[in-house]
Formats: sequence, C-alpha cells, structure tokens
Amino acid sequence: MSDNRELLQTGCHAYIEGIHTSYGYIPSLGAGIAYCVLFGLSMIIHTVQFTWKRQWWASVFSVGCLVEVIGWAGRTWSAKCPYNGDAFIMQICTLIIAPTFFTAGIYVLLGRFIQLLGPKSSILTPKLYLWIFCTCDVISLVVQAIGGGMASQQADKIDGDTAPGTHIMVAGIVFQLFSITIFVFCAADFIRRVMRKRLLKTVNGPVIPLFAAMILSIVCIYIRSIYRTIELSQGWDGYLITHETYFIALDGAMMVLSVAVFNVLHPGWMLPSEKPDSYKMETTSVDRSERYQGPPTHW
Repeated sequence: MSDNRELLQTGCHAYIEGIHTSYGYIPSLGAGIAYCVLFGLSMIIHTVQFTWKRQWWASVFSVGCLVEVIGWAGRTWSAKCPYNGDAFIMQICTLIIAPTFFTAGIYVLLGRFIQLLGPKSSILTPKLYLWIFCTCDVISLVVQAIGGGMASQQADKIDGDTAPGTHIMVAGIVFQLFSITIFVFCAADFIRRVMRKRLLKTVNGPVIPLFAAMILSIVCIYIRSIYRTIELSQGWDGYLITHETYFIALDGAMMVLSVAVFNVLHPGWMLPSEKPDSYKMETTSVDRSERYQGPPTHW
C-alpha cells in the first residue's frame, strides 16, 4: 500500500476508491477554473490601473492575484490528478502566502489616508504601520511555510506524522491572526478619529467610497484568517479542512472580494493628490511658528 501511495504522488492518476487524497476529497474543477479566471482578471486590471496612474505601490495587489492564480491552478491540477504531491504542495504554499500581499497594500493605503488627513487621525505614523505589520506578516509567512512543507510531506505518507508540521503552521497563522487583530484595532481607532473629527469632509474628491472599500477588504481578510486558524487547529483530518465548500466560500470568495473591490474603487482614481485645506492650514501655522524667532534682541 505504501509503495502504491508513493507511486500515485507522481504523474496523474484518477481517484481510486479506498485510497484517500491529501485533501480528504477531490478538489472541484469548476471552482479551480472559476477562481483562476477571477484572480487572473483582477490581476490584469490591477496591472493596467497601477501602471496607468503610476501608483507603483499598488502592484502588490497584482502580485497577490498572481500568487492566488498559481494556488488555484494547483487545485485545478489536483482535480484531475488528486494524488499528485507537487500539485498539493503548490496550492497549499501559495494560498497561504497570497493574502499577505493584499494586507501590505492595505497598510500602504491606510498610510496614504493618514498623510492625507493629518497626524491627528492616527496613533501611528504611516512608516510605523509598514514596518510593524509587514514584519509580522513576513515572520508568520516563514513559520507557516516551514510548517506547511513539513506537514504536506507527511500527509502524503502512509501513517505519516503531520502533527509537528501542523503545530508549526498553526503557530504561524495564529501569529498572523494576532497581528491582523492588532491592525484591525488600529484601523478602528483611525476610523473613530476620522468620524469623530469629521476629517473626511475636509478632503476634496471621492474618498469616502475608497474608505469603505478599505474597510470591506480588511473585514474579508480578517474572516479568512479566522477560518484558516480554526481549520488548521482541527488538524489535517478535521471537519473544515476535509470539506471544500468552506474553503471555497471563506478563503477563495473572501480573497476575491478583498482585492476586486480595489478594481472598482482604485486608489489611483480615488485618492486626491493634494492634502485637505485644514491640514494645509495646520502645517502652515506650524511652519510660521517655527520661522518666527521672536523680537530682535537688539534695538
């Protein structure tokens, strides 16, 4: 049985009754193709948008979509070759990594909002958001990649011990959920400050729809993070991980919404190029006070 299982991991073999796949099911071909198309279209549109408007930082959305396409291509491959080990590792590694590019884009976007509305809109500076949360994302990704690689190798073996790799992987995604939770609190504080001080009214341009798009994207990514944390904590034989419907709805659909919303409301079109008048007045008054050195010391 062990030799047969190892042979099935190479090449393409149809499902054999009684021999389970690493997924616990046969991945849906339709879902794989649909998400490849959706993320592919979003990637193309994002690439055109950030190139046209010269918003180079927004390229992270295109990169994230590309990684999602690779992951869903792996699941599409697995739909026809459910035992192939390369297809399984291909999808599990990329679909864990992809959302990090979307969160990076949101960190930058929030920083742009802070620059636009002034320092009183946030407890952190834009640079601190990038340094703190991007560093946390990188750490969580490395930990998840190590754990995912270890667990996926054991999952393809008869009586393989997936526990060590799974525990490492869960630790990585729990750390990511923790960092995203902190970011959500910071973003909520930013929203509270903006609404309380009515800072959006001082901005020229359609900023409010982009503001709403950022909130929607954060919520979708947060839902996905909660789902993946619970899924992996149940283990490779758990209920969530062995039922594809949850993955399609709570991972795939959430990620499509989180990135596609910026195709409709792209920062390149929605963000004004100038700071609000109130922010200019504050800056001007500070500059004047700095330039004023008091009365001359000699008369």
